Amino acid sequence: MTAIKHALQRDIFTPNDERLLSIVNVCKAGKKKKNCFLCATVTTERPVQVKVVKVKKSDKGDFYKRQIAWALRDLAVVDAKDAIKENPEFDLHFEKIYKWVASSTAEKNAFISCIWKLNQRYLRKKIDFVNVSSQLLEESVPSGENQSVTGGDEEAVDEYQELNAREEQDIEIMMEGCEYAISNAEAFAERLSRELQVLDGANIQSIMASEKQVNILMNLLDEALKEVDQIELKLSSYEEMLQSVKEQMDQISESNHLIHLSNTNNVKLLSEIEFLVNHMDLAKGHIKALQEGDLASSRGIEACTNAADALLQCMNVALRPGHDMLLAVKQQQQRFSDLREHFARRLASHLNNVFVQQKIKQVVDLSENHSCVFMTVQWWWCSVHIHRMIKEAKDLLRYAKLMEWLKSTDYGKYEGLTKNYMDYLSRLYEREIKDFFEVAKIKMTGTTKESKKFATLPRKESAVKQETESLHGSSGKLTGSTSSLNKLSVQSSGNRRSQSSSLLDMGNMSASDLDVADRTKFDKIFEQVLSELEPLCLAEQDFISKFFKLQQHQSMPGTMTEAEELDGGTSSRQHNAGTPLPVSSEKDMIRQMMIKIFRCIEPELNNLIALGDKIDSFNSLYMLVKMSHHVWTAQNVDPASFLSTTLGNVLVTVKRNFDKCISNQIRQMEEVKISKKSKVGILPFVAEFEEFAGLAESIFKNAERRGDLDKAYTKLIRGVFVNVEKVANESQKTPRDVVMMENFHHIFATLSRLKISCLEAEKKEAKQKYTDHLQSYVIYSLGQPLEKLNHFFEGVEARVAQGIREEEVSYQLAFNKQELRKVIKEYPGKEVKKGLDNLYKKVDKHLCEEENLLQVVWHSMQDEFIRQYKHFEGLIARCYPGSGVTMEFTIQDILDYCSSIAQSH
Repeated sequence: MTAIKHALQRDIFTPNDERLLSIVNVCKAGKKKKNCFLCATVTTERPVQVKVVKVKKSDKGDFYKRQIAWALRDLAVVDAKDAIKENPEFDLHFEKIYKWVASSTAEKNAFISCIWKLNQRYLRKKIDFVNVSSQLLEESVPSGENQSVTGGDEEAVDEYQELNAREEQDIEIMMEGCEYAISNAEAFAERLSRELQVLDGANIQSIMASEKQVNILMNLLDEALKEVDQIELKLSSYEEMLQSVKEQMDQISESNHLIHLSNTNNVKLLSEIEFLVNHMDLAKGHIKALQEGDLASSRGIEACTNAADALLQCMNVALRPGHDMLLAVKQQQQRFSDLREHFARRLASHLNNVFVQQKIKQVVDLSENHSCVFMTVQWWWCSVHIHRMIKEAKDLLRYAKLMEWLKSTDYGKYEGLTKNYMDYLSRLYEREIKDFFEVAKIKMTGTTKESKKFATLPRKESAVKQETESLHGSSGKLTGSTSSLNKLSVQSSGNRRSQSSSLLDMGNMSASDLDVADRTKFDKIFEQVLSELEPLCLAEQDFISKFFKLQQHQSMPGTMTEAEELDGGTSSRQHNAGTPLPVSSEKDMIRQMMIKIFRCIEPELNNLIALGDKIDSFNSLYMLVKMSHHVWTAQNVDPASFLSTTLGNVLVTVKRNFDKCISNQIRQMEEVKISKKSKVGILPFVAEFEEFAGLAESIFKNAERRGDLDKAYTKLIRGVFVNVEKVANESQKTPRDVVMMENFHHIFATLSRLKISCLEAEKKEAKQKYTDHLQSYVIYSLGQPLEKLNHFFEGVEARVAQGIREEEVSYQLAFNKQELRKVIKEYPGKEVKKGLDNLYKKVDKHLCEEENLLQVVWHSMQDEFIRQYKHFEGLIARCYPGSGVTMEFTIQDILDYCSSIAQSH
């Protein structure tokens, strides 16, 4: 095997700059034994490439040839078949599996071991060795990083070591100095050996000659050691002298440390005292403002606000550890607490009195308003009321910062004011809003009874006095209520009101002008109602958020449920600053306050919508568009606001009424009854659909809820189609084709005029039905005006169909030229015109005047008659050629007859 190995290295691998590391004699498993060799090689050039090469002996047997080579990195698995028992078989998994049988187990193991070592040294990707003895692999582990591949192939690896450049140069110099270095290697080696011995002897003599110098060096070292000992003695004496100095310096250092520590403590103490004095000392002016400050004037409110903020800063100062144990700090905190309690009571009492006074003013204003002529004042009074209250709301907003302070310091009093505010304001708004909606209903219905009733509703002084006393009765509480001034602090209300028409002009209209069918006027009233309510709600919500400090970017102290927010629970929250509520809870609180204040808006809107639907079901179209627009506007401002939620709920009711309107129209279509004695004409529900579509297109132009109308169109048009066909089938006086033709023509004309995109398919269908039934009616009504002639030519066509040639038909006894002339003579032009005149009268009786299809139908009948005439002429020309037989009237005569008949009628 060694000889083969050297031969392969010399003949195959050396020319390719490769080194052969391991070799195994194998044959393929399961086939005839054709021996070959698997060789593990590496390249001599870097980067090193490792390969497994298959070498096969040539057919002549003189030399070996390289058959195939695999890169070791492509080898995935080496399967030794059995790790315990000796087995010469093994598999190599490249892109396909190669099964081999080695000539001996030892050769197989040596080859696998070499593959494993090459994998460990040169490859990052590790090959999977299956069924290989772990002992075999452990014995093959290299002892160091730079160690060569060892084991059974160590000689093969070390046998070829490259010389570096210097070694090559030295060898060349030696070989140049010896002429027989190449021709006589043994003499050259002997010479090198002699020279080596000479060099060794010279080295020994050199070592012996240096002994004297070594002795001299040792003597010098001894003297140096003596000097070192003397220096150490001197250093010891110096150390003893410095020891006393060290002790003195330690004492001085300790004294300085105590002085520094004392100074540090004094500085820290002064810092703590300055901190407490600076952060927990309230100015005398602030104390006076909290105790006696004027809460009615602007300057007094500003002073109290600054003092309250300063007090809150002092109370909320973050004390350092240990400060709360100082008696002075405790006393100061108690003083601050007393000041807070006193000012909170005074502020709550004052705000309660302000709210009550404003409420009394509102009651008086309402009394004066009701004493006016209600029908002409109430609509514009709300606008005047809003603008007047904006100024008063701004006055109340002066207390906003104090309300914020009260919320953060005494939440119980703050919540009490909030609750009473909602109670009082809800009663006031309920009365105003109900009156407002009552006037809207009167305007919609046009009745005058209610106007007289409202005109005689001046509130007596006793009622005002009673209302005033009831408000004063609650002024003793610390948690009073605010007034309806708050509702009007949104400056955008003027802009919103300018978008709608002025109801002042509507108030001057008489009841007779407001007719039930006047949908435009209803739309104007309904839009004005929404336009009045929208700024009212937005203004109130804006005031609540500003005055009660419920803006989204702020956090509210305490944690409460929505029920607690509205129903009280103040005793459990006295002096509670708690954890901040999330933004969603603040939104919920604003929404719940708005719900309680405006609890009557949603039911009143629903009642108004029900009235509008009762007046005219088509009003639901106006309401759906207007309500959708206002919901969309409110959601753009705040999707979770009270206005958005309320209008959204009402929009659901409006949408149900709209769906009910569509369902009622479909039901009315199904219940239509036609007269048995008169022409059907255009069916009522077809005309109603035209009215509905025209009205809807004008209302829903650029509307947000266009999709709802498209769905309604689809339902209605299907109902129209089905019921037109139903009525046509039931019609007795008017032919079915006429009913279908006229009504589908009307539907097609309506859809073409309105250009409703979602009904394009229905428009095409209507046109197709109109065309089909027009053609059917023309064929049915015209029939066979030349009946005998038609029967004659039917016989001719039958003979031709039986196989008789067309030019031979004239030889048939029943169809000769004489018989043809007899039949033609029975239809002179005068008789044809008379028949056409009777046909025109018959068609005129069937068709209705409103759709005006008589001329269209008559023209179609003329075309059909001419078609029959041409058909007869063609048969005469083909079956009776050269006979000279022709009809007694021409196509021009037919055109003249039809034209004169149409003009005479």
